[in-house]
Amino acid sequence: MLTVHKRTDVVPSPIALLNRGEAPHSDRAVRNGTLVTVMRGIYAEGDAWRALKPWERYLARVHAAALKYPDAVFCHESGAALRGLTVFLEPPDVHVALPAGASSRVVSGVRAHTAQMMPAVEEIGGLVVATAAEIAVDIARTRHNAIGLAVAGSALRADPDLTPEEFAALNATRPSTRGRRHARWVIDRATPTPESPLEFVSVAAVEWLGFPAPELQKWILGPTGEEADRLDFWWEEPRIGGEADGEVKYSGEMGDARAALRDRSQRDARLLERGVAATAHWGWHEAVAATPLRAALLAAGLRPERPQDTSQLRSLQRALTPRTARRQ
Repeated sequence: MLTVHKRTDVVPSPIALLNRGEAPHSDRAVRNGTLVTVMRGIYAEGDAWRALKPWERYLARVHAAALKYPDAVFCHESGAALRGLTVFLEPPDVHVALPAGASSRVVSGVRAHTAQMMPAVEEIGGLVVATAAEIAVDIARTRHNAIGLAVAGSALRADPDLTPEEFAALNATRPSTRGRRHARWVIDRATPTPESPLEFVSVAAVEWLGFPAPELQKWILGPTGEEADRLDFWWEEPRIGGEADGEVKYSGEMGDARAALRDRSQRDARLLERGVAATAHWGWHEAVAATPLRAALLAAGLRPERPQDTSQLRSLQRALTPRTARRQ
């Protein structure tokens, strides 16, 4: 029996979608690149589609599936995309839930999952979507721990009433034990404090590299005791800070890259004056590859306190590297 609660809306499709009737001569338009096929019978304007980021393309594909299957129950990454939770890269499948007795299958990019017990859901903007807790636990059970941590954290940030204890209870009471133990790593560490997917991945990578656990979102006080500068990561005893900076911040896409780097240097100097011994900086490549992140932390003066978890670190790189890049 589905438990349905009402909400107001879902994250809209980032691009206009057309069905076959709205796209005359669609086959010819697809051949010349004017249109792209988002899902069989569902199309989008080609140039606009190619300009989307991978996770935006995925959200559009979920909305295309909703046009084809309006009664579907969206779960896993598809539910996360509709709810605005963290989605990494472009997952290969749109995920829907089916009751026990149905057959699990993949048809035209839609993966149907059968379950002994259907997830609790909410009706949002006319679509039926698994609750944030169900999505977080499903992904914690089935995906890499770093991905699970980011999704769980984004769920906690989106709903202040949600707690890790709710994740733990849901994980423990699922009829299937598959993935239960795997999910406990995520649930034990789930927190809403990091502010970006990169920060969540960095929390995991720092642990697996063997470094001590940092304090997150630490304010460094100014001359008169005011909260002046906030660090993403802070290690109190060596007085070392860490900043997980997305590459886009210094790429020029968000303004003058030279000004951004200059501001960073000035901020680091200001932190030094306020007793911060050093500030390490890293981006996506360093966090996912892990070895460059280790080098940045060592250069700042931080020292590991236990051996690396090489299995988690290797699988992290595989999980968060686009398939095309892995093939190259």
